[in-house]
Amino acid sequence: QVQLVESGGGLVQAGGSLRLSCAASGIIFSINVMGWYRQAPGKQRELVAGITSRGYTNYTDSVKGRFTISRDNAKNTVYLQMNSLKPEDTAVYYCNVETMRMEYWGQGTQVTVST
Repeated sequence: QVQLVESGGGLVQAGGSLRLSCAASGIIFSINVMGWYRQAPGKQRELVAGITSRGYTNYTDSVKGRFTISRDNAKNTVYLQMNSLKPEDTAVYYCNVETMRMEYWGQGTQVTVST
């Protein structure tokens, strides 16, 4: 059974930091891309950052220079270090894992940034 277990969300003041983790288990095929998406109330889900199995990364413009995505292939775990958080970063953050055959989603973790 495939599981994506997310952790690290919470409430933080503007300017603060959080680190999200997502551990994937039960996936048979090699994982190609791991990423983080977010969805704020009333808005569409958007890609925040992604990382390939070779370590190539991409970020949405609004988080460049503040967020860093990384992964541990041996542990099938992806991380998102979020620094200099802003109120507009408030959203539910979802882990996403892509293999050649399937795509999987985590259950989501709430990140709330207060002013």
